Amino acid sequence: MRKFSIIICLFYSVSTINCLDNGLALTPPMGWLSWERFRCVIDCEAFPDDCINEKLFQTMADRMAEDGYLEAGYEYVIMDDCWLAPERDSNDRLQADPERFPNGIKGLADYVHSKGLKLGIYEDYGTKTCAGYPGSLGYLEIDANTFAEWEVDYLKFDGCNVTPDEAMEQGHLEMASYLNKTGRPIVFSCEFPLYRGSETNYDVAIEACNLWRNYNDIQDSWTSVQSIVNFYKSNEEKLISVAGPGHWNDPDMLIIGNYGLSFEQSKAQMTIWAILSSPLIMSVDLRTIKPEFRDILLNKDAIAINQDPLGMQGHVHTTIDNIDIWMKMITPKAGDEFSFALGFVSNREDGYPYRLQFTLDSFGMMNNAAGYMLKVNTEKLFRTMADHLASDGYLEAGYEYIMIDDCWMSKERDDQGRLQPNATRFPSGIKALADY
Repeated sequence: MRKFSIIICLFYSVSTINCLDNGLALTPPMGWLSWERFRCVIDCEAFPDDCINEKLFQTMADRMAEDGYLEAGYEYVIMDDCWLAPERDSNDRLQADPERFPNGIKGLADYVHSKGLKLGIYEDYGTKTCAGYPGSLGYLEIDANTFAEWEVDYLKFDGCNVTPDEAMEQGHLEMASYLNKTGRPIVFSCEFPLYRGSETNYDVAIEACNLWRNYNDIQDSWTSVQSIVNFYKSNEEKLISVAGPGHWNDPDMLIIGNYGLSFEQSKAQMTIWAILSSPLIMSVDLRTIKPEFRDILLNKDAIAINQDPLGMQGHVHTTIDNIDIWMKMITPKAGDEFSFALGFVSNREDGYPYRLQFTLDSFGMMNNAAGYMLKVNTEKLFRTMADHLASDGYLEAGYEYIMIDDCWMSKERDDQGRLQPNATRFPSGIKALADY
C-alpha cells in the first residue's frame, strides 16, 4: 500500500550552489504535454477526440484555464511529435500539417496566449523526428527564427535519427544560441543526455538547456514509474549536483489520471516528482480526468514544495521496512538554516498498515527552532469516514456503524477513574464525535 504524505518541519543548515541564471525556468516548468496520452494519432476522421490537431490543443488550453490548472501554476501547453507537415516549405521553413492545423502554429499560439497560457512545440535535432517528420539538423537557425516568429514559448528538442556523439552536444549549444538571438524567451527542453547516457557532458546541458531528459520515456504503468525512480536513486549524487534554478533534471511526464496508476500510486508519483524538483508536465485527457486525480495534480502542498525557490533536488534519505523516506531542502529559512520536506513512499506489495518510527535527529536535524509538522488527526479520520458512509451510498446499503478500534484512549484514566480519549488525537472528545 503506497502512502502519500508530505511533512515540512524544522530548520537545517545547508550550503547553496552556483546556478545558471538565464531568466527562464527558475522553478521547474509546469504544464501539459500531448505525448504520453495522445501519442501520434493523426487519423482525425477515425479518432476525432484523440487526434493531434489544433482543436485538441485549444481544448486542453480551455481546460487548463477554466479548471484550476493555470491558477495552480501549470502554464505551458506543449505539442509533441506529429504536428508537422511531411516536408518543409519552399523557403525551407517548417510548416504545420495544413489539414490538422488550418490556422497554423501562430494562430494556435495566439489562442493559447489569449487564455493566459504559453505554447510549447516539439522538434528533433536529427534529420527526422522520432515519428519521421522533418528534423532540425542543418536548419537550426532558421527553425529557431521560425519558432520565435510563431511566438512559441517552449521548445522540446528530441534526439532521434542522429549519431549521439559530442557533435550532438555542440549542436544543442548552437541551438540555444540561436534561440537566444531571436530575442524571444523560449524555454529549451533537451533530450541529448537520454541518448548520450553515461557519456553526457552535464556542463553542456547546464549551459545550453533549461531542463533535460536523461532516462527512458515514461509509460502508463507503475513499473515504468518505478524504473525511473530507481534510476534517480542510483544516480542521485551526480543528478543532484547538476540540478537547480534554470537547469533541471526531467524524469518525464506525470501520468496521473490515465489508466496505469492506482489512486495511491498516483499520489506517490506526485510526491516523488515534488521532492525531485522535477518539471510537473501532465499528460492526461483534461476533459475526462476524474476529480480525485485532478485533486492530486492540484495539491497545493506538493506544488509548493516542487516550486520552492531554493531549487534543490531531493533524494531518498533512508529506507525503513521498504518504505523510502525522501527529503528535500526548502525555504523558509532563518539565517543560514533552511526548512526541509519529507515524503514517504512505500515499496511494499502488501496492504497492511505499518507503524513507521524515526527520530528527527536521525536526519541530522538537531535544531528545533520554529519547527512544525503537517499530520493526520485521528478524530478527523473518523469524521471523514462518516461523511463518506453518508454521502457515497454505504448508509443506504445498510452500513450504519463506525467502529473505533484500539489505540483511541489516553494511557491513563481521568481523576474520577473514567476512560478518556487521547486529547491530542481526539480534541473534541468521543461524545462530540458520536454526535457528529
